[in-house]
Amino acid sequence: MFIVDSHCHLDGLDYEKNHRDLDDVLAKAAARDVKFMLAIATTLPGFHTLKQLVGERKNIALSCGVHPLNQEEAYDVEEFRRLAADPRVVALGETGLDYHYQPETREQQQRSFREHIRTGIALNKPIIVHTRDARDDTLAILREEQVERCGGVLHCFTEDQPTAAKLLDMGFYISFSGIVTFRNAEQLREAARYVPLDRMLVETDSPYLAPVPYRGKENQPAYTRDVADYLAVLKGVDIETLAEATTRNFSTLFHIPMSQLGA
Repeated sequence: MFIVDSHCHLDGLDYEKNHRDLDDVLAKAAARDVKFMLAIATTLPGFHTLKQLVGERKNIALSCGVHPLNQEEAYDVEEFRRLAADPRVVALGETGLDYHYQPETREQQQRSFREHIRTGIALNKPIIVHTRDARDDTLAILREEQVERCGGVLHCFTEDQPTAAKLLDMGFYISFSGIVTFRNAEQLREAARYVPLDRMLVETDSPYLAPVPYRGKENQPAYTRDVADYLAVLKGVDIETLAEATTRNFSTLFHIPMSQLGA
């Protein structure tokens, strides 16, 4: 079986207390059938650090982007475009809008979001979208910028079924994290039942949001298996079917052949 963690922050893991090194993280993941991962950057300096951490490992792909919560200062757009063109980069982001924590940077967030989409279209690379307390503006910008021309995923989905429907209509994929296992997440489970298998991804968003039964501990890519197991039950399919579908979806969205994934 082959599972992909479609969204993790490998540079945020605790390599002093919980893991010896990155290879230790990968070994723990592989032992639970999580054999490929997409490592997400949230700043341009962070992208350089992440790229150095990952090195030449073939079972990790990279994203490049500036998170909406890192918009206090404007970044160098030309540098972003140059880094985004790196052949190791398969996606742009994470980008998007977060009005919950930083409503005061709303205008800069929106400018950055549009820039990520436009660069994604220019490079034919999909975008990875974060949204919190900004659903209407997120959907409006995706439509206005014709995001279907590059495609993308709403990662760590926490919205409702009608929002999922609008994203699916735009050709988006929807990724579920450990939040779907939380006791109070029934609205999210309803959305997960609605999203078809051929448009679904799984992720950890590690080191954040560890699924039950690890809630409160540091998350890690190995726990993608717990998210996948939970979703398989929710969707009424066996884990092998869900793993195959989400891995194929990852391959399609990020333009990585299944043979290159190792699946």
